[in-house]
Formats: sequence, C-alpha cells, structure tokens
Amino acid sequence: MDGKGATRTPCTPRARRRGRLTPEREAELYTSVLDLLREVGYDALTMEAVATRTRCSKATLYRQWTGKPQLVAHALRHEKPVALAGIDTGSLRGDFAAVVDQLTEPRMERDTALLRGLLPAAHAHPDLREALRELLIDPELTSLDRMLGHAVERGEVAADSPALPFVPHTLVGLLIARQLAEDRPADPAFVRDYIDAVVLPALDV
Repeated sequence: MDGKGATRTPCTPRARRRGRLTPEREAELYTSVLDLLREVGYDALTMEAVATRTRCSKATLYRQWTGKPQLVAHALRHEKPVALAGIDTGSLRGDFAAVVDQLTEPRMERDTALLRGLLPAAHAHPDLREALRELLIDPELTSLDRMLGHAVERGEVAADSPALPFVPHTLVGLLIARQLAEDRPADPAFVRDYIDAVVLPALDV
C-alpha cells in the first residue's frame, strides 16, 4: 500500500504471473516517463511520480530498472526516432537517405527539446551519463561505425579519410547547432540538406 492507503499492483495480472511487464505495458510506461521528463525535467522526476502516473508499484519499477537513470535511458532507447541497426542499401548516400526517411518534423522538435534538457542533467549526474552511453549512445555509434565501414569496404570512402572519425560528432552536433544558430529545431529537410552539402562531400562521396 502507498502512503494514501491505496494498493498499487505490479501493473497487470499477466505481469504479476511472469514477474515482468508485457511489451505493451512497458511501451505505455516509457511514454509516460518521457512525458514526465518533458514536464518537470530530470532532476524533479522521481520514481514515486512515475509510479503514480503509470499506476505501477515502485517495487516493480526498481525490480525492472534498478533506478531512475536506467529507466530514463531505457525509455529514450525505446522511443528513439531513428534506428541505424540493419540499414544497408548498398550505398552510403542511400543509407543516410534511409535514416532521414525515419524522421518526422514533430518528432524531431520534441526530441531536440528533450535532448537540450537532458544534456545538463547528464553532465551533472554521472550515473545518468553512464546509462545513456551504455543503452543509447554506444549501440547507435556501433551501428554508424558499421554503416561507414561498409562504405569503406565498397570503396566509396577512403579508409584514411580525415573526415571519417568526425561523422558521429557532426551528426549529433547539427541537431543542437541549428537551434543555437537559428532558434529553431532541425527538421528532416535540414538534416537531408546538411548530409548532402557537408557530410558526404567531406567524405568525398
């Protein structure tokens, strides 16, 4: 029972039997976590608030995710707008086009605002930074490295291209830079034009 005398269950009967949340319930919970994150920010976000918003027991939350940093990182990974893993169109230009095709303007606007809010929190909280790197950043960097590696194997990009190591920094930076320079978030058209005008020419593609 919580402090108000109301009993919270571990979210669903099926989840109680299996000891885990159903995929559908987990997706709902992740959406609620990100909604709360946008409303109050990382520092004010609490497991108690998540439990109340999702009608889920804190015991279930801690059993599944151990703490707030892991829960937030899992929610971001589940809701990420782009998945790089498995993209292989046969050309680097086609691969980047397939990435941009996954983007939508409303989603990018929401996610860019969320990213701006999380950067100071990740700097201030090493446990959050570690969780984000393990669950979100490193897997996508690995997929990007694989995509670029395929371009090198096909002969599209020189293995010793000086621009190659900086592609991840460039792609992440463009999302924040446009907001700072023009006071508006990047949209799919901007990302596509940036890749065509900056990233691919730097790689001599």
